Formats: sequence, structure tokens, C-alpha cells
Amino acid sequence: MAPNNAVKEERPYVPWEIIGPFMIDAFKAVGVPEEDAKICADVLMESDRRGIESHGCNRFKPIYIDRINAGIQNPVTEYEVLRETLTSHVVDAHDGMGMVASHRMMKTLIEKAGYYGMAMGAIRNSTHYGIAGYWTTMATKAGMIGITGTNARPSIAPTFGVENMLGTNPLTIGLPTDEEFPFCIDCATSITQRGKIEYYARNGKDTPEGMVIGRDGKAMTDSAEILKALTSGDAALAPLGGIGEELAGYKGYGYATVVEILSAALQSGSYLKALSGIGEDGSKQPYHLGHFFMVIDPNAFMGRKEFKKIAGDILRELRASAKAPGEDRIYTAGEKEYLVWQERKDKGVPVGEAVQKELIEIRDKYGLNYRFPFE
Repeated sequence: MAPNNAVKEERPYVPWEIIGPFMIDAFKAVGVPEEDAKICADVLMESDRRGIESHGCNRFKPIYIDRINAGIQNPVTEYEVLRETLTSHVVDAHDGMGMVASHRMMKTLIEKAGYYGMAMGAIRNSTHYGIAGYWTTMATKAGMIGITGTNARPSIAPTFGVENMLGTNPLTIGLPTDEEFPFCIDCATSITQRGKIEYYARNGKDTPEGMVIGRDGKAMTDSAEILKALTSGDAALAPLGGIGEELAGYKGYGYATVVEILSAALQSGSYLKALSGIGEDGSKQPYHLGHFFMVIDPNAFMGRKEFKKIAGDILRELRASAKAPGEDRIYTAGEKEYLVWQERKDKGVPVGEAVQKELIEIRDKYGLNYRFPFE
């Protein structure tokens, strides 16, 4: 069953049993240890399983393989514990694989929370950690609450500002329920993302007014021009809500700032412009990202079973509430992603022409023995 707004898929599918081993072998080819490669591939596939393609296999080459080859991301992750208490864990990832460091962090916090009720951790000098909802789902699978956030290269302008200062900084929360899927809210604190604007540009569409602000303080709508201006620093994404106060953009700005502070201050890490990935001489450099994580065990309160039941009841009542004219269904966070997985679990991940070319390029470059269905 697919969401009621689903568009008929015309791209070819690559089965999970092909794309998974392929990415593992490609990661190994650039120096990522096998067990770490399995984690990285699973995080990318989980994004595609949920239909969040902005963080799936289409990011595999440019965000991971290319950055390793450019020398700004280490394939082997050094996980250095800087400080630890019964309920806290602070780590330096030394510009290794953010997904690997985050996986180890969450395993540690889930264990701590099981003993002490809750635990919180932070990682500095990290790299892109994939879909944030993967980490909260690790907690929900254990019957616990998961919260995470990460800073990123500057993209968002503060309310009343025009300079890109904050990253798209997701604030992500996962809650276990008694349903087949958890509640998982995983979204950026910007009103849109570069990938969406790239989509508009490819299809000759304008970007809706209020999403992007130029240096002159006015909204920009020409998608192709926006992409150029974002690269040159002459445009910035608006925070969640939109430009100015009238659309309540200050709310997104505030939440983005919370994520920035928690992602940097807890572990004495880099922030704002220092995350640009560009050195003073214009050369590429590691991003030095920061992430924070929290795990809460409902057993420390009134119990996991009680929590899941009440959470499920709340979600069911929301979905059963009065619908707007013309709408046949109300969703709760995480439901559409679950429905996408039901549709894709026996098919695989759909890939467009650009990603097809990247997969073939990687395969041929590293001499991997794979043939894809689209060939």
C-alpha cells in the first residue's frame, strides 16, 4: 500500500540484495573496514527504504566515496572517548565515518539508558551521519525514546539576516508505539533543502517564494539562479516557516540554533562558518561536524508497555480526526515511510539516470563484479 499522493514509479529498481553488497564492496574498495562498510550501507539503504532519497544511494558517491578520495574524510574511524559518566558519553571521531561513530554511540547509550533510565552523548570531528531517523529508530527498536541532531555546513540565514550561517540542522525524535511502526519525526530546520531546489531546476520550475533569500533581502524564485547563488554565498535558505516573522520563520531559526549549540557546545566542537568544508585558501577540508544523541527508557517512568499503548492511542486518535474536504486520510510521522517500505521491500530501490551513471562509474573504477538491472 502506498501513500495516497504517491506518483507511479517509472525508474528501474535495483534489488536490495544487489545494491547492499555493492555499496559494501565499494566502501571496502576505498578503505572502509568490512564491518563498518556494512553499517554505512545499511544506513543509506534505510533512507531509501523509507523513501527519503535525499539521503540514500544517490548520496553514496558524492558525500562518501568522493570525500574519502578527496582526503577530507577518513575511511577508518578512530573512536576516541573523551569523557564518560554513568549517563554520558563524549567522543572524538577524528573525521572518520560519521555513521560508524554514531552506531557505536547509540549502542552505548541504549545500554546505559537500560541501566540508568536515560543517557546522552555527543560526537565531535565527525562527518555526515546519514539519515538522522536511523539513530532514533535504533532506540525505538529497543523500546526506548531516541532524540538526535546534527549541525551541517552553513545554509540557513537567521531571521532578518541574509547570510548563510546555520546548517539545515535536523531535530529528530523517535517514539516507540504499539503499532507496526514507531513515531519518527525527521526533518530539517530549514524550510527546504538544496536537493529540492535542484529538483525544481531540473524540471524548469520556480522555487516557491519565501524559501530562499538573496543578499538584497528579497525572496528568490529562479531555481537555476538560486543554485548558483547558494554556491557563491549570495543566497541562503530560509528557516522552517519562511522569510521574516510573518511566516514564523523565527521558530525554525530558533530550533536550528538549538541543534547548532547542542551539536557543538556539549563536545567543544566546531560550529557555524567553521563547518563550511573550505579552508582559508579555498581548498577542501574536513567538515568537523558535531552530533548529539539522547536515549530515554520508559521503564524508568511508568513502563515501556504503558508508554507504547498511550503513544499508539494518541496517534490513532489523530488519524481518526475530522479530515479536510477532499482529503481521505490523515498521517502521523513515520507512517508514510512505513508504507513506502511495504511497497519497496520486494522491489528494491528505484534509481534515476544520474545515480545509474554513478553506480556504473564506481563499479568500473574499482573493478567490482556487478551487473545492474538497468544495463
